[in-house]
This record gives sequence, C-alpha cells and structure tokens, in this order.
Amino acid sequence: MTAGTGRRVVITGVGVTAPGGLGAKAFWQLLTDGRTATRRISFFDPSPFRSQVAAEVDFNAAALGLTPQEIRRMDRAAQLAVVTAREAAADAGLAFHELDPCRTGVTIGSAVGATMSLDEEYRTVSDGGRQELVDHHYAVPHLYNHMVPSSFAAEVAWAVGAEGPTTVVSTGCTSGLDSIGYATDVIREGSADVMIAGATDASISPITVACFDAIKATTPRNDDPEHASRPFDASRNGFVLGEGSAVFVLEEAESARRRGAHIYAEVAGYATRSNAFHMTGLRPDGREMAEAIRVAMAEARINPEDIDYINAHGSGTKQNDRHETAAFKLSLGEHAYRTPVSSIKSMVGHSLGAVGSIELAACALAMEQHVVPPTANLYHPDPECDLDYIPLVAREHRTDTVLSVGSGFGGFQSAVVLARPDRNER
Repeated sequence: MTAGTGRRVVITGVGVTAPGGLGAKAFWQLLTDGRTATRRISFFDPSPFRSQVAAEVDFNAAALGLTPQEIRRMDRAAQLAVVTAREAAADAGLAFHELDPCRTGVTIGSAVGATMSLDEEYRTVSDGGRQELVDHHYAVPHLYNHMVPSSFAAEVAWAVGAEGPTTVVSTGCTSGLDSIGYATDVIREGSADVMIAGATDASISPITVACFDAIKATTPRNDDPEHASRPFDASRNGFVLGEGSAVFVLEEAESARRRGAHIYAEVAGYATRSNAFHMTGLRPDGREMAEAIRVAMAEARINPEDIDYINAHGSGTKQNDRHETAAFKLSLGEHAYRTPVSSIKSMVGHSLGAVGSIELAACALAMEQHVVPPTANLYHPDPECDLDYIPLVAREHRTDTVLSVGSGFGGFQSAVVLARPDRNER
C-alpha cells in the first residue's frame, strides 16, 4: 500500500458507455449473454483498408443530454466520458454540490486523445489532403481542445464541479488501469476524498485503422465481423478495434460507509511495469506483466490462491495471448490452472486506452453478481494457451477477489486487484 495515511479506496459508482448497449446494465447484459458487438465499420467507407471491422458505440449525444454547445466543443471521446461520468455520479448517489470541490478530483485515461476530431479537421483544412498549406480558417473554433487531451479531464471536472487534482493519464492501452491506480493513490495519500476516474477513447477513424493496418495488428476477418475477435483461439489473427468509456466514483472507504453508500469493491492493489524492450514486441516469458501482478497482489496483501477470477488483456493476437498466459503461470504458479480467465474484448473489441476501465467495470459487476463473463468465439483453444478461458458461456462463480491486467504498446504492463472490503472478516 502507498505510504502515508493508509486510507482505503472503494468504488461506489459505475458508468459504462460501450459497444452493444448504453449504460452499465446494458453492458453487463451483453457480456453475460455472450453476445458480440463487432460489425463492419459504419463511420466511414472502410473498403480501402485491410481490416474493415470494429466495435462501434451507438451513441446519440443530444439524446443523452449533451447540449448543442457541448457537442460542438467536445470530441466524441470527451462526449463519451462526460455522459459516462454522469451515470457513475448518479449511481454513487453523491450530492456533488455538497462536497468540498477542492477535495474532489478527476483522472481520465486516453491513449489517442481526440483522434476522430483531428482526423476530420485535417481533412477539412487541407481540402481532403489536396492542399499542402492548410487553411486554418476552415477549422472549428475549439480545435485547440482537440489538440490537448487534458480537455477530457477538464470537461468531466466541469460536469461534476470538481476543483481538486485533475489530470489525464496516457500510457497507451493500459491508460484505463493506470488512471484508476493514480486516482487511488491520490485518495490514499490524502490529497482528495473523492475521485471521478476512468478512461475514454473514440478512435475508429481512417488514420487509426491505417496505422494498425500497417503493422497487421488488427484482424482481416472482414467476412464475419461477429466472430472476428477470437482471443486465445487457435484461428485468431488480430484484434478488433473498439471505442467506449467507463468511469467510476472512487471514495475513501470510511467516508463511503458513513453515508451508507453501496460499495462495489475496494481497489486493493495496483502496479505497472515496462519491459524496456520493444515498441510493439513482447518477451514470451511474460516476466514484466508477472512482476506487475506480484506487486499488485503484495499491495493488496493477498496470495495467488486468493484470486477468484482474472480479466485478461486478451487482445486476440498470438503474441499477446501467449505472453499473458505465461505471465499468469509465472505469477500465480499452479493456481493459474484453477483460476477462471476471460477476455471481454471478444465481445466489445479493443478500445485502446479506454478498455482497461471498461474491463474493470466488468470485474466490479462480476463481483456484484458472482457471475464471470465468457470469452466469445473461443471454439478451438490454442494449445499454448492452456488455462481455463471460460469459452462461450458465462459462468456462476463466487468472486471475492479479481485481477485485471493490461498490456500496451511501448512495453507497458499493468495490474489491478479488486476485492471485497470485508474479505479479511470472511
């Protein structure tokens, strides 16, 4: 645990805006049904690209309460974050106007910032790329907000009236885990009592698709979008791009109990490591992820045998799936073979920096319901991935302590442990 006050941090509000359904309830129904939200890209004509499938959010900002001015000002990722933060705040039942605003903060993770707006604005000011010298007069007046991802955290802070520590965490595909870890430390050290924390990304744009096409990281299985994302399956051939947001209300535990808040889980442990090895490559032994898992478990004061479920990164690339399988074995030993594991990216795609928070939302809801979501499309397991990956169908399973992991380009490896606050009393 972080040195200092030793304060414990709990989740009291959950908001999710993800492919396949808006809100935490619809998100959880999709996962437990084992349905997939992957489809042919509809935001633009994907036919020139190698990979033409994605997991898109059916999102109408105006219908969800954003004003025309807010919609004009914000990139899609910021809109997702604000709508999701409002759901989390309502779920927590906090009267934010009664809180000390200087003791309320915001941390939002994002891997690629305002990609969709920047892509669109470049096409506009360059006349579709035909003009080498762009004409800035055609740009939207809020273009600066799209250039600085810090605007995401600012928009969420304005939405809840937070005036405490406010920041953006951008560590690639681990951003959604790292933002929760950072926010937890802010409360533990005594700098805030409440943190609105999570992540958002809306990156289904031509430039993003082209970038992943170039390194062949995304799947070319365009003829069957519903079954394109296949983590741990022998026939997998790349991940499916996604988008979305998940936001939590984190509180100091004793304060949450005094007000009678509903507590989903305690953020009991967090750690992040880097492999200092390769921008996109992973060592096969999973050593760096295993180290992050070990440190997170030590901070949570638990043993490998206490882990009831692992929410895998499970991107659906052979390199990643084998890497984290090795990491689970290295960090949990024989208990890895007894622990259910699944990847929800099989259903909602890989939303880059947002997905770590979306996966933590799945973990919190799994603990709430004692049901663990499946890995969709897992029909023919890779023999090198020989753990219990919960194929196809959700499973009833007592879940008191959960491990969620993430792996990102640049060598980032992060792990978060969620646990029931009363686990020691049990």
